[in-house]
Amino acid sequence: MSRQEGQKAKILALLQVFERKTDDQHLLTVPELVDALNNAGIAAERKSIYTDISALQDAGYDIEQQRGRGGGYYLASRTFELPELKVLVDAVQSSRFITRKKSRELIHKLESLASSYQASALQRQVFVSGRAKSENETAYYAVDALHQAIAADQMVSFQYWEWQADGKKHPRRDGVLYQVSPWALAWENDNYYLIAYQDYAQPANIRHYRVDRMQKVTVLDQPRAGKDLYADFDLAAYIKKRFNMYASSDEQQVTLRCANHMAGTIIDRFGTGVMLIPEDNNTHFHVTVPVAVSPQFLGWVCGLSPQVTILGPENVCEKMRALVKEMTELYF
Repeated sequence: MSRQEGQKAKILALLQVFERKTDDQHLLTVPELVDALNNAGIAAERKSIYTDISALQDAGYDIEQQRGRGGGYYLASRTFELPELKVLVDAVQSSRFITRKKSRELIHKLESLASSYQASALQRQVFVSGRAKSENETAYYAVDALHQAIAADQMVSFQYWEWQADGKKHPRRDGVLYQVSPWALAWENDNYYLIAYQDYAQPANIRHYRVDRMQKVTVLDQPRAGKDLYADFDLAAYIKKRFNMYASSDEQQVTLRCANHMAGTIIDRFGTGVMLIPEDNNTHFHVTVPVAVSPQFLGWVCGLSPQVTILGPENVCEKMRALVKEMTELYF
């Protein structure tokens, strides 16, 4: 190895020592830095360490010195600070979309962005009651393929599976491939959804699919269809209308009567743009929102009753009465 190559290797090794062995609570003196490099099989002298530290600082690395007793050098800032890494680890652990195996792999990679001392603080356990992790290890590659297809303006094909009563996964349509035009990926209810165009789908040829239930995703050498439909497509509005992303062709303007303390619930569900109209008694308000009327929507209202009730239209009220009658007959 030439002297120049050896110098580059030494600086890189020194940077790794700073990244893995130092933080604001763990400092290393120059003799300790020399020992760390020697233990890694790289010869170093005290004088050259000062020069190397200066070179790293000139390159933009935030290496600081603390003088006095117990002082030394340390890497003061990183691409991700420890609180940011903790948030990312919590998100990975709590995500239903990410499998347990992939969660461990991702967290291990996140740990490499912290010092070895800070990495122990990333061994966190986030408890999410009753949440099942995905078992589809190929879902990450499906997301990548779908992004590629959207960027390249091409269609995709895939198999779509579902759980059945035998406790096993079975492909829908006996494994016949779906062929769709992908237009957007949405994150809702802790799941990725593909929003796609199909010329035989209703309503308006728009369908959505859970990405973790897709297998054998392939980018096709066919241009996407549905450009006119998606030119003015509002993804946020599409998601807000659907409860638990349940598909429904019955989209209506529904008026809800709500107790005043339910304002936060309504705004969380339908967004800050909704108009809450106070009623004369000043204890309630009503709001009219676009909704894909489905059993999931009716169940949502039932869960909030009597603080939230449906005022209209009449056909939606009738659907609620039919649901209540059915439930009454089932349990009484």
